[in-house]
Amino acid sequence: MLILFLKAAILVPVTLLPILNPFGNAPVFASLAGNISREEEKRLARQVAINCFCLLLGAMFIGSHVLMFFGISLPIVRIGGGLLVMATGWRLLSDHGQDAIRTQVATNQAEAWSDDELKVRSFYPISFPLTVGPGTIAASITLGANTPNRLLDQVISLGSAALGAALTALVIFLCYRYANGIVRLLGRLGTLVVLRLSAFILLCIGIEIFWHGALDLLMEAGLLAH
Repeated sequence: MLILFLKAAILVPVTLLPILNPFGNAPVFASLAGNISREEEKRLARQVAINCFCLLLGAMFIGSHVLMFFGISLPIVRIGGGLLVMATGWRLLSDHGQDAIRTQVATNQAEAWSDDELKVRSFYPISFPLTVGPGTIAASITLGANTPNRLLDQVISLGSAALGAALTALVIFLCYRYANGIVRLLGRLGTLVVLRLSAFILLCIGIEIFWHGALDLLMEAGLLAH
């Protein structure tokens, strides 16, 4: 039973981390964080990890029920989420103020955020849809869709999913906690290249999510063959 529990817990990060891609999003996180101190960066990364943990658990355990209650299908979630990801990717791709931001980091005093401001900024667009996007939500809903009938199995499923989500959130925290270190390691040119490539990939991911959602919706309507 313990082996099954650990296998189920490991399944969650193994499935979700390639979709989340926190290491690839680290330069984007540093860019969105802007001119903040290392302590603020740590607080922001911790709050983003907490947000992502709650989003993953919510998607796994109540996501399918919420969608069913409001009559929303997964294709609609993919279309709406794809549009959000596309908008975020396009904004980052067309943003020409990154050099100015990095100059301010070197010359100006770091910003100090209040707790409320940090929570607001940590959620949109960093936690959602940059980190936990519609693809991750759809995958999480799929992972939590098959709920066992026995009470003991339900407890084991709940515990393994919570542990898996916690491991996933820990990886997100570590990547974002040292985001500026990754940026310094890459250098100015490397950071610019990675940031633009990440923004372009994010835009493409948004288009792909939107496209698959549109295809699924057309197939549900009977306008397109499987």
